Amino acid sequence: MIPNQRGADRGRWRDLPGRYGEWPSVKRPGQRACTARDRVLSGRMTPRRKTHQICIGDERTGIVKIGGGLPHRDGTPTTAAPVSVQTMTAGYTHEIDKCVAEINRMAAGGADIVRVAVPEQKDTEALKEILPQVRVPIVADVHFHFKRALEAVESGVHKIRLNPGNITDRAQVIDVIQACKARGIPIRVGVNEGSIIERKDKQKRMKELGAVFSEQKHGYLLAIMITKLEEYLDIFYEQDFHDIAISAKSMDASIVIDAYTEISKRFDHPLHLGVTHAGPKETGTIRSVAALGGLLINGIGDTIRFSYANDPIFEVEDGLELLYSLSLRERIGVDLIACPTCGRIQVDLFTLIQDVRKQLASTIQLPLKVAVMGCIVNGPGEAEGADVAVFAGDRRGIIYVQGEKVANVPEEEILSRLLAECLAFQDKVRRGEAKLGDKKVAIIPPDPLGELGSGLEKIASGNVEKISRSVAALTVGQS
Repeated sequence: MIPNQRGADRGRWRDLPGRYGEWPSVKRPGQRACTARDRVLSGRMTPRRKTHQICIGDERTGIVKIGGGLPHRDGTPTTAAPVSVQTMTAGYTHEIDKCVAEINRMAAGGADIVRVAVPEQKDTEALKEILPQVRVPIVADVHFHFKRALEAVESGVHKIRLNPGNITDRAQVIDVIQACKARGIPIRVGVNEGSIIERKDKQKRMKELGAVFSEQKHGYLLAIMITKLEEYLDIFYEQDFHDIAISAKSMDASIVIDAYTEISKRFDHPLHLGVTHAGPKETGTIRSVAALGGLLINGIGDTIRFSYANDPIFEVEDGLELLYSLSLRERIGVDLIACPTCGRIQVDLFTLIQDVRKQLASTIQLPLKVAVMGCIVNGPGEAEGADVAVFAGDRRGIIYVQGEKVANVPEEEILSRLLAECLAFQDKVRRGEAKLGDKKVAIIPPDPLGELGSGLEKIASGNVEKISRSVAALTVGQS
């Protein structure tokens, strides 16, 4: 199961423009350039699963590497690429201007790969005009009609997605494989719970449905997904085609976890993770994080997609945030920490947090950690660990920069002063005068002996009597 050698480009990938390792950065339309964007950070999780590596894109879009760790067929070593974020357009591909605008908006928002639907020939024809206008690799999502895949390849698409559940004719699959092989285009083989059950052969369909809806639904569904995946991939191997990625999606987070875990043991291809039909963002976020987060923590997964019945930009934002939170990607922009609020707050924290988030999103490119806290209970601790922080008091805000108090302002000035300090600190980092995360002093909470002061300080001052061992022992004994 070794990926196909894609011509001489295999050995020269470092010479191509791209977005990983030491390659030059790529600035897409409307997006800021960032040379450090895709460095992988060392985490405290299970090491990434080693796979063969595929590459998608071209000199114009930049090359996105997927997976890695195992050598190419010619013995050239690879290193694991950062986990990529993928999304899919919501509009019609044949509406060219709208499609281009949507793709570019997703790319500007941080998408590494964008997939488009091509159900009709007018969609694959549109790709010829769409591709020159975008700066992100494009995947053609093909179902039912193998000719759409051939047309997409001819139009210059960067990757094909095939579904074993609805393109089953062996000769048709081979035609697609040979077309992609000739162009050096990878194929994702994606099985879905919703389409994996037989639809044409009624007897076979009844048998599969009977198994799935039995008491052993979970196990039978996994067996069907993996069996069909194995049968489909055999066609690829017979054609000596190995530039493959795999996905096995379900609407059930537990099935997603089990399916990818089992597939990761059987194949060494990169895995594209996702929960299909995850629902609206409000519930889909939890369902996606439950499945994808668990897999990524265990080193499984090379690309991800959050699937929402909503604006695809949210899929990109939440996918990136998951990777940032797991230290699988270096954060771009502000890491905003905020307290959930309680009865102690004395400022309009909800409004403040949203205003801070919106304004910093367009002005801060470095991964500053900014804390917005509502009171002095957790405020000092969060401020101490943040690059820039504010914790509020009685209609006022105390602002710190890397642990040093720089201002004490009234509520109406908190936002403007906090933004000014963030911009000033970003400039200092860029000039080499400061480092992110470099705390200089410890923050002492205001009035440590007051009503909200710590118990230890009160005891030390003699304001509180210490509990004797005998009383403590008696209390424990009576519990």
